[in-house]
Amino acid sequence: MTKLRYILITLFALVIGISLHSEEVEFRAQAPSQVVVGKPFQLTYSINQRAKDLQAPEFTDFDYLAGPYTSQSSSTSFVNGKRTSSFQLTYTYTLMATKEGSFTIQPAKISVGSDRYTSNGVRITVLPADNPQQPSSVAGQQATSNTQTASTASSTSSENIFVRTIVSKTKVHEQEAILLSYKLYFAGVDVAQLTNNTKLPEYTGFLKQDIEQGEIQTELEHYNGRNYQTATLYRTLLYPQHSGDIVIDPATFEAVLRVQTRAQVRSIFDDFFGSYTNVTKALKAPGVTIHVQSLPSGKPAGFSGGVGRFTMASAISGTELKTNEAVTIKIDIQGTGNMKLLKTPTVDWPEGFEAYDPKVNNNFKTTTNGVSGKKEIEYLAIPRASGDYVIPAIAYSYFDTQDNQYKTLRTPEYTLHVIKGSGDSDATQAVVQNFVNKEDVQQFGSDIRYIHTNTDKTRTKAESGLVFGSLTYWMCYLIPLLLAIVLLIVFHKKIRENADLTRVRYKKANKVAQKRLKQAKKLLSEGNKTAFYEEIERAAVSYLSDRLSIPTADLSKDKIAEILRSKNISEELIQQATEVVSTAEFARYAPSADSQMQTLYDMTTELINQLENQNL
Repeated sequence: MTKLRYILITLFALVIGISLHSEEVEFRAQAPSQVVVGKPFQLTYSINQRAKDLQAPEFTDFDYLAGPYTSQSSSTSFVNGKRTSSFQLTYTYTLMATKEGSFTIQPAKISVGSDRYTSNGVRITVLPADNPQQPSSVAGQQATSNTQTASTASSTSSENIFVRTIVSKTKVHEQEAILLSYKLYFAGVDVAQLTNNTKLPEYTGFLKQDIEQGEIQTELEHYNGRNYQTATLYRTLLYPQHSGDIVIDPATFEAVLRVQTRAQVRSIFDDFFGSYTNVTKALKAPGVTIHVQSLPSGKPAGFSGGVGRFTMASAISGTELKTNEAVTIKIDIQGTGNMKLLKTPTVDWPEGFEAYDPKVNNNFKTTTNGVSGKKEIEYLAIPRASGDYVIPAIAYSYFDTQDNQYKTLRTPEYTLHVIKGSGDSDATQAVVQNFVNKEDVQQFGSDIRYIHTNTDKTRTKAESGLVFGSLTYWMCYLIPLLLAIVLLIVFHKKIRENADLTRVRYKKANKVAQKRLKQAKKLLSEGNKTAFYEEIERAAVSYLSDRLSIPTADLSKDKIAEILRSKNISEELIQQATEVVSTAEFARYAPSADSQMQTLYDMTTELINQLENQNL
C-alpha cells in the first residue's frame, strides 16, 4: 500500500509539473520610463512559473536601496467544466537615481526546472530634481480665517496646472504638415477628470487631420525647472492653405481638481485622513502664429500640389500581347506628406488603345509625423490594332520638404509588341451583322398582314378606298416614309451628341450637381458627416470637371484657375472655386463641426449657381 501511494503521488506531481510547464514561460522586467534624481522607484521581475536562482544585473547607474522582496499569487477556476490555473512570482527591488541621463538596466536571468530564461532590459530616463526656489505659498499671506481658500487657490494656481500649445514647426511651406498638440501639465494637484467643456479654435487657413487619441496616458516631464505629470489632450495635423502669417487662436479646456483642504479639525479621523473638495478650473492654451512660405517658383509641368517626401514604383502585366487583350500598369506612390490630396497621374496611351478609368486604392495612416502610407493605382487598356507601341514614362512631380526643392518621379518607358488575336475586327463585324439580320427578320414578320377570306362579305378595291393612283393610296406610303426619314435624322443627331461625351457631360453638369446637392442637404440634416462630405465632394469636383472639360485625375487648383482666367472669369470667383475644391477634397478625411458643414454646403451651392450664369 505504501509503495502504491508513493507511485500515485509521483504521478500526480509529474502531471502537475507537465501542466504548469505547458504554459509558455513569460519573464518580464518593469520599471517607470521616467524617474527623478534622488527619488526612490521600484524595479520588478515577474514570471508566470515557479522559478529559482534569480540573477539580477549590477545596478551600476543607480543606488541599490532594498530588495528583492518576493511575492507570489495563484488562482484556479473552472469554466464549463474546464480547469484554468495561473501563477505569478514577483521580485521587487527599490532603487534610486543619482544623476541625470538615459540609462539601461540589463536583463536578469532565472531558472525554471533545468531551463534558464532571460528577461527584457529596461530603459529609464532620469530627470533633474525640482528647482528648490518655488513660488511662495499664497496661504502664508492670508489671514487665519481664510486658510482653506488660500490653500485651494495655491494648489490650483497657474504654476501647478496649465496647458501648453505645442507645434512641431512655426515656419513651413504651403501644404506642409504641422503637428499641433495641447499638453496638460500638473504638479501638487490631483486631476479627477476633464470635462466636455472644450473649445478649440476654427484653424482658419488650414486643412486639418485629427489624430486618433486613444486613452490618455500620463508621464513625467521636467519643464522650467520643475517636474510635472503631463498628458496630451488633443493632437491634429494642420496643412496651411496659403502663404503669410496665420494665427491659431487660443483653446480652452476645463478640469475637475481634487484638492485637499485644511479646514478646522472636527475629529481624529479628519486629522488622519484629511478632507478633500472638487474644484472646477478653466485652462487656457495660448495661441500661436505660423509663418507660411509660398512654394518656390519654377513648378514642374506635372506638379499638382504634392508636398512631402515620396517614392514611386511601377510594374506592367506584359509587353507582348494580342489585340483585344488587356494590359495593366500598376503604380505605387509611397511616402509622408499630404497623401490624401495627391492627384492620380495620367497615362498617355497610344492611339488605338481603349483606356478605362484607373482604379485607386489608398492605404494611409495618420501619425505624429504626418500622413504616411501608399497610394496604389492600376491602369487598364485594350489594344484594338496590332503593331509596336511605346507608352511614355509616367511622371509625378512634388515639392520635397526635406531638400526644399521640386522633384519629379518617373516610371520606365514601356514598349509593347501587339500581334493580331482571334478576336479581330472581322470576327466582331460578323457577329454584329448576324445580329442585325436576325433583328430584320423579326421586324418583317411583325409587318406581315395575313389575308382573311370571307365569301359572305366581299369588298371591292373601290369600296376599300385603296384604288391604285389615288391620293389615299399614295398617302399610305408617303406618310410612313416621311416619318421614317424624320426619325432617322433625329436619332442620327442624338447619336452624334451622345458620342460627344464631353458635350453630354457639359450639358448635364448642373442637373447632376443639383441632384447631389439635394442629397447632401438631406445628409446634413441627418448629421451623417462621412456621407455628407463624400456627396458634397462629388458635387463640387464632378461639376467643375464636367463644365471645364477637365478629367477628374487632372483637376487641380492651378488648372482650374488657368482655364477660368482664359474664360475671363473674375478673380474672386476663381479664388472661391479653388477654395471649394481644396476644402471638399480634404473635408471628408477630417470631419469638422456642423457649422463648418453648413458653410461648405453654402459655398458649393453658391459657386455652382454663379458659374451657371457665366459663359463657360
